[in-house]
Amino acid sequence: MKKMVVMSGKGGVGKSTVAANLAFMLSQKGYKTGLLDCDIHGPSIPKLLGLENIRGLDSKEGKLLPVEIDGVKVFSMGFMLPTRDTPVIWRGPIKHKFIQEALQNVDWGELDYLVIDLPPGTGDEVISIVQLAKPDGSVIVTTPQSVALEDVRKAVNFSIHVEVPVIGVIENMSGMICPHCGKKIDIFGSGGGKKLAEEMSVPFVGSIPLDMSIFKSGEEGKPFVKWNSESTQAFSKIVDELIKNLKKVEEMSKKG
Repeated sequence: MKKMVVMSGKGGVGKSTVAANLAFMLSQKGYKTGLLDCDIHGPSIPKLLGLENIRGLDSKEGKLLPVEIDGVKVFSMGFMLPTRDTPVIWRGPIKHKFIQEALQNVDWGELDYLVIDLPPGTGDEVISIVQLAKPDGSVIVTTPQSVALEDVRKAVNFSIHVEVPVIGVIENMSGMICPHCGKKIDIFGSGGGKKLAEEMSVPFVGSIPLDMSIFKSGEEGKPFVKWNSESTQAFSKIVDELIKNLKKVEEMSKKG
């Protein structure tokens, strides 16, 4: 089982949307896939997949059984909270124990890929998850504007520091096609993610345009990759690049 962590230096860049759709696109390409939502304070994967009302999970032989939806196995911190509105008011040691439980006590069965949605930032929780999960590669999500790129640099440097290879930078919300005139509008600018990747010598795997299908998918609890759209086509190519880069990392690891 290969593990990919999806991270960003800040919130609000669409990291969880990318993580969820990465898992479902891998499944559509024929891979056995799991999705682990490790964002304790803001678990949004349940909402994105229409699973927000699930509370508690079944267990078997002392292991928690993830929820399976359209062939993807899903576990979220949100499933274990008493209500959707319950705030997590925990200190570090309790959060670490909860993360350990999620990473070591879930029965994933046989998987090709496990996609792990990290909390935003590079703090204590992210360090704990990386140390316990030992991911094979990281996917960095950004938006084009400079305020996001500054924080994403920290995410790239964090990944390098903890020796997790960056397998791809994704620029999200990269322009939109006006439904009235058909012209591309760069609402948040464009090209910043690619430029950052080149400057930091990490692979840039593509851009995801702003698309009404993405908004609708989040509201309706369905991954946007299930719909035929410009974003889905772009994302399919991005996932192919991530798979290819992860294989390169594996080959380099075997050589040396």
